[in-house]
Amino acid sequence: MTAYLAIAEQLAGDITEGRLRPGERLPTQRAFAHSRGIATSTAFRVYAKLIEMGLVTGEVGRGTYVRIGEPASAPALAEPMPASIDLGTNFPILPDQHVLMSRVLVTLVRRPDSLDRALHAVNVQGTAADRAAIASALSYGGWKAKPESLLFAGNGRQALTAAFSALVPPGGRIGFEALTYPVAKAAALRLGFSTAALVGDEQGVTPDALKAAHRIAPLHAIYLQPTAQNPTGATMSRERREEIVATVKRLKRPDNAPVHIVEDAVYSFLELRAPPPLAALAPDAVVLVDSFSKRVSPGLTIGIISAPGALHLRLIAALRSGGWGPTGFPLEVAVRCAADGTLSALEDAKRANAVARQEIASRELAGLSVRRNPSTYHLLLDLPEQWRAEVFALAMARRHIAVTPAAAFAVMPAHAPNMVRIALANPDITTLSSALGMVKGVALSDVDIENE
Repeated sequence: MTAYLAIAEQLAGDITEGRLRPGERLPTQRAFAHSRGIATSTAFRVYAKLIEMGLVTGEVGRGTYVRIGEPASAPALAEPMPASIDLGTNFPILPDQHVLMSRVLVTLVRRPDSLDRALHAVNVQGTAADRAAIASALSYGGWKAKPESLLFAGNGRQALTAAFSALVPPGGRIGFEALTYPVAKAAALRLGFSTAALVGDEQGVTPDALKAAHRIAPLHAIYLQPTAQNPTGATMSRERREEIVATVKRLKRPDNAPVHIVEDAVYSFLELRAPPPLAALAPDAVVLVDSFSKRVSPGLTIGIISAPGALHLRLIAALRSGGWGPTGFPLEVAVRCAADGTLSALEDAKRANAVARQEIASRELAGLSVRRNPSTYHLLLDLPEQWRAEVFALAMARRHIAVTPAAAFAVMPAHAPNMVRIALANPDITTLSSALGMVKGVALSDVDIENE
């Protein structure tokens, strides 16, 4: 056994047997190397192995700590969290939404011909009428996808997975914003792709970050949320979007194939005045993915792909081989929502609802450092110096409130910022206000490791 593995196993035993306690800070790598009489590079490998084993966590500028709780893979945040008050996930459903949706469903079940179609299998292309209705209803910064560009998936996550599968060769590399949608990152890893963290600024990824990552090892695709990014809320300006598109077009893969962008537009409906999507600026280089999970509800499981015709055969093959195609009933409901104005009404109401919830957050979290977009359903709370993100999340969980450490979104969890994401969509307004007040109270309190 190599030296670093032997040392890592010894430390792992100290952690699992309680000699190193949850939340305890380990020495710096330099200090650890000196105390053990080993090279700093060996100490780095020891700590990296402990992080890989899920026994410790690292935070930029704060050090390495023994993990609180059982080792686990990063949460995908695809399901509601088991807490009395869920500030960990976003599933925006309005109080009277079921009434509006019931009208769509009553109309559907009262028409035997429509119900019959909804009960049959459908293909990933739907019908011309399906594509026309969805294309007409979905707008992105004033841009609409062409009906012939659309394909359908079982849900947005399946649409993303199919896009990665179609665009990236086995063992390929995908660039992600340094903090990104966890399910997208997890899907890439599940497919056997490697990931690259793309650093950014207040608008998101920078062109320099793209070029730097591509120099280290060629990127085969790039996943971006240019509007209302999750978790940062960042929205790129038109100028930045044009710079990103121009930069990507200059990148070349080893096989001389183009590098494609997978653009996730799931939250884009919240920003009416956002610039046109990347798909509008580079229609041949971008696969745009959306779903009805935020626009309508997570129970209406339909994913939407808008892609250049040259990629359709590959995308169709990926959707079919993965079993990621749509089912008839949700597609029929989605088409009817789009055609009869239900979708538009829900989007209008949710935009107002998101703004109202952000105003509550601004009031309740006043005095804390918060990164937020006033149009979105989430924000990032920069924790005071005395807190680490994992310990804070545990403290909130013990108060029956779920929040999510930034490490869950980080492409490199060991280098996640000391933040938690707070999702605002799920609780009722009164509960949200009181829960955010509790978040502030805990954030400003002292840490008691014995009780937290």
